Amino acid sequence: MTLKTVQRPDVRRVVPPPYRTPSLRARWSDPLFTTAAIVVLLCAIAAVVYPLYFILIASVSDPNAVYEGKVWLLPSGLTFEGYQRIFADPKVWSGLQNTLVYTVLGTAISVSAILGGGYALSRKDLPGRKLLMLVFVVTMFFDGGLITKYLVVRDLGLIDTVWAVVLPGAVGVWNLIIARSFFEHTIPEELREAAQMDGASDFRFFFGIALPLSKPLIMLMVMIHVVANWNSFFDALIFLNDDTKYPLQLVLRNILIQSDVSSAATGVADAASYAAAQRIADLTKYAMIVVSSLPLMIALPFMQKHFTKGALIGAVKS
Repeated sequence: MTLKTVQRPDVRRVVPPPYRTPSLRARWSDPLFTTAAIVVLLCAIAAVVYPLYFILIASVSDPNAVYEGKVWLLPSGLTFEGYQRIFADPKVWSGLQNTLVYTVLGTAISVSAILGGGYALSRKDLPGRKLLMLVFVVTMFFDGGLITKYLVVRDLGLIDTVWAVVLPGAVGVWNLIIARSFFEHTIPEELREAAQMDGASDFRFFFGIALPLSKPLIMLMVMIHVVANWNSFFDALIFLNDDTKYPLQLVLRNILIQSDVSSAATGVADAASYAAAQRIADLTKYAMIVVSSLPLMIALPFMQKHFTKGALIGAVKS
């Protein structure tokens, strides 16, 4: 019996070439795409930056030139009268001091409460965890209203105190959900179990391990509450009676209202006085926008990378 030799076909494994990130030259090789991308980005930058720049140059320009449309790229009729009038008022300096106190104290209270509450709600062994979370979520959709809020603050004896400004809105439910999601998906349960086997208590694990690993979340919460407390004025308007305790935003608001009222009152007397009062009101208005916004505009760009990283890591995951 003769055995036939069967030759197997030459099968060669096709190995795809390794993926290489396209070079910068290759990515920008399409001139049409490059031009379109540059134009869109420049338009977006102009739409964001130019209004801020216009407010800045309008604050040091003659209001008549602003009305006539002469101020669009460079200031016209250079004057610093608006800033001089604002900083000559002692209430502005006391308001700035109060705002710094409210911002630092309110941010510290809010961040501490949100980090502690978010970590507690992220623990699956917390009794009544789902019920507590439901109670927090309900407050996002139902509010007792301003009158109820005022009565609670009054009955607690917080009227005309710093606590009436920093405590009522200390814990934002959405920020609490972000913190809970961050701890759930970033701090593994095995890490806590290992720490407990080494004798670490819950407090020691939270302060010694969980918080050092949560720097992006901490920076995100700090930025959110710094901006919120710096710009807040409504609670101070409702709960504060002593004008020496007013924050900067409320002081500037009152200055603007007084300028408008004085210009309207002088308008009855003669046109020249009305024009002068309206000029001062416009200078004050633009200068107040710059004074109230400039500190945050200077500080926030240095924290932008922490804000982006914290927002992505702390995002709610399904």
